[in-house]
Amino acid sequence: MQNSKQQAITQHTSKPGVILAVLAAAGITSSLTQTLVIPLVGELPKLFAADPSVTAWAVTITLLTGAVGMPILGKLADTYGKRRMLLIALLPLIVGSVICATAPNITMMILGRGLQGIATGMVPLGISLLHDVLPPKRVGTAIALMSSSMGIGGALGLPASAAVIQYVSWRGLFWIDFAIAGIIFVLIFVLIPKPHHTPIYAPFDFLGAIGLGGALLCLLLGIIKGSSWGWSSAGIIGLFVGAVVLTLLWGWWELRHTNPLVDLRITRRRNVLVTNIASIFIGFAMYAQSLLLPQLMELPTSTGYGLGQTMLQMGLWMAPSGFAMMAVSSLGAKLTARRGAKTTLICGALVMAVGYGCASLLMHSLIGLMISSCIGSMGTGLAFGAMPTLIMNGVPPTEKASSNSFNTVMRSIGTSVSSAVIAAILAGTSITVRGSSIPTLTGFRTGLLAGCLMAIIAAVIALLISAKSQRNAR
Repeated sequence: MQNSKQQAITQHTSKPGVILAVLAAAGITSSLTQTLVIPLVGELPKLFAADPSVTAWAVTITLLTGAVGMPILGKLADTYGKRRMLLIALLPLIVGSVICATAPNITMMILGRGLQGIATGMVPLGISLLHDVLPPKRVGTAIALMSSSMGIGGALGLPASAAVIQYVSWRGLFWIDFAIAGIIFVLIFVLIPKPHHTPIYAPFDFLGAIGLGGALLCLLLGIIKGSSWGWSSAGIIGLFVGAVVLTLLWGWWELRHTNPLVDLRITRRRNVLVTNIASIFIGFAMYAQSLLLPQLMELPTSTGYGLGQTMLQMGLWMAPSGFAMMAVSSLGAKLTARRGAKTTLICGALVMAVGYGCASLLMHSLIGLMISSCIGSMGTGLAFGAMPTLIMNGVPPTEKASSNSFNTVMRSIGTSVSSAVIAAILAGTSITVRGSSIPTLTGFRTGLLAGCLMAIIAAVIALLISAKSQRNAR
């Protein structure tokens, strides 16, 4: 009955294509926000007269606030409505963009970036909302396209940001982000229908939110800062111990709360659990490519293997990968409809592995690396489109947003581990030239093989998903 009401609302307010376009634009905006500061990282110490270890937080803080904010937004969305929480998630992005654009010092820049990071939760919220407001026959393709919006935003963010910095100003980056976020807010408010939703008046699990937030902060901060602080330092060991202790206490509390932030009884269901585990490895494999290929393109040709591209040129070479990810979304939806989301996830992971294999063989060619990045992104698009379907088919309607957000957190953990491992591989194989540390060809090849291995492991794990998840149930 509720689904029929939702579909009736959709048909009388907005066309499915309009809904998909608006939510996909929101996802692209969220992803673009994560990458727009990357071309600026090297300039931040000069702009704010601050130490590089401090300015690096302009990137780190968005990963942390995004990971902590996603499960909270997801739970609130299941309680008070996904459309409402999408609008609320845009507010810190809008405010954060203004703070960054006018930041007089690095402290305000980090504060603004932290607020922007909260908007990362828009992608899983948008995917869950699509499942509620679109006709069943449109859901599969829509979810795949919405999932690919993260790749599109990331691919477009690098060249667009580099161009704005070069031809306008770095502050212009954030004013543009502010304008785009404001437009998306208006479009969602006007064009996205209000699904029939009765708020579930239950006490919010504040202690669970604090516990999960604390555990994620300790874990991700330990992973991100391990190489710079030292993996055996007291600070890093303390963070990892704190993460374990807080996770155990949080799990004990969640199993006893009447309205837990994350229903662990649901997340330990076989298909949900296996999908979440596979997501960690998919996140690793996806992020390793975005770390390795740009560096390889930008290293000077004097190294013998670098391709000597500027930041803008590198971004343009990588941009097609985002469109490849979008192009494969409809194919992924058809594969899921015919063979099931499990098959799509396995195929996606294996295609990612092929992309890494091609990159390791074509490291001296810009065209070869572009093709390799497109293959890897196509695999990522297939996998990203399958995972939300597997999650939402395995949970009750009242847990769709929170469970999908938690799955995205698992991918975030994978990307953080990827960042630490790839950095360690490149640092461990670097050589010093004129006082500068330069990654070697062996380091890049080892990193590519590590990404390939993680993708293969994800495919093997996905084999453990039971056959009943093959149904593309609404």
